[in-house]
Amino acid sequence: MTEWDKMQEHQIYNDFDADLFNLRVKAKKLFKEFNRTEDEEVERRQEIMHKLFKKVGERVWIEPDLACEFGKNITIGNDVYINFGCTLLDCGQITIGNNTLLGPNVSIYSGNHSLDAAERIAGALIPEPITIGNRVWIGGGSTVLSGVTIGDDTVIGAGSVVTHDIPSGVVAAGNPCRVLRKITDKDKVGFPI
Repeated sequence: MTEWDKMQEHQIYNDFDADLFNLRVKAKKLFKEFNRTEDEEVERRQEIMHKLFKKVGERVWIEPDLACEFGKNITIGNDVYINFGCTLLDCGQITIGNNTLLGPNVSIYSGNHSLDAAERIAGALIPEPITIGNRVWIGGGSTVLSGVTIGDDTVIGAGSVVTHDIPSGVVAAGNPCRVLRKITDKDKVGFPI
């Protein structure tokens, strides 16, 4: 079993593997090419996104500068907006649901190094999937850690560190991120829909 295969099965793998290094280089070339495009180059951006990511929905807009690790472990739904400076480390699968917004400088890290120093410096990495539901808003500067699921219709406050699952339909914030309250009809601001 290759290190890539282990990663796909969410098994501990050697992060220093030469084949994985080459896959990272390929991804880096693509996201750097994406970051050099202009806003008017919509078709070119779409073409690069389809090469870079596992799956990309319709009407996805990503602001440069984007960074990712492999790209091929990232699935993005329809009508997603990813703001400036986001980082997606995708050794584990990252799934971003429909109509989701990522604020500026959001970081999503789907891997975790061994806590044991000898294993860590030998390259032991543990991939865990991250699932971000539909209609989620993750505020700027937030970090989502490996193994986390964020439920539909949830808002994560700016600067949060999400270390565990967050349910649907809530406002959550902090370090570590915790549920503050449910979202209710009182949260509507009167915008015509």
